[in-house]
Amino acid sequence: MPEASDREIIEKFGDEAQREAAFGLLVEKYQERLYFHCRRIVIGHDDADDALQNTFIKVWKNLGQFRAESGLYTWLFRIATNESLSLIKTRKKHQLGNGDQAVENRLADNLETDPWFDGDAAQLLLQKAILALPEKQRVVFNLKYFEEMKYEEMSDILDTSVGALKASYHHAVKKIENFLRNE
Repeated sequence: MPEASDREIIEKFGDEAQREAAFGLLVEKYQERLYFHCRRIVIGHDDADDALQNTFIKVWKNLGQFRAESGLYTWLFRIATNESLSLIKTRKKHQLGNGDQAVENRLADNLETDPWFDGDAAQLLLQKAILALPEKQRVVFNLKYFEEMKYEEMSDILDTSVGALKASYHHAVKKIENFLRNE
C-alpha cells in the first residue's frame, strides 16, 4: 500500500470518522524518524520513547489546528525537538544543582551501558563528542548531519536564522574535530 501524503493525512484527520485511522497513518509514517531524532538528543531508549510519546500526544491534541504554514514534517520535528529538550531540562532540575555537566555525564554513561546502542567504538566516540556540545549546537549538528536537513527547514523548526544555524553547525563541527583529535 502506498504511503499516504501529509495532505491526505491532515484531510482525513479533519473527518471525525477517519481521525484515528489518519493518526495511525501519521504515526506509521513518522514514528521511526522522530524516535531517532529524539534519541540523538536525549540518548537513552527509554527517554526517547517518553519524548516520542509526549510528541504524539501533542500532535493528537493539536493536529486539528495545524494550518500548514510549514510542512507537517517540519511541525512534527519542532514538537519532537521541544519535547526532547524539555525532558533534558527536567532531568537537569532533578540533578539538585549539579548543573549541565552532571546531565551530560549521565547521558554519556547511559550511552555506554545502553543495551539498545549497537554502534562500534567509533560511533560511541562520535556520540560522546556530540554530547560535549552545547545543547543548541548539538541539536543543529544532529539535524544537519543525521537528518541531512536543509538550513531553511531547521530555521522553521528551531525558529532561528539560517545564518545563526550555519554558524552553530560550523562551531559544532570544529568542536567535534577537536574532541576526536584529543581522544
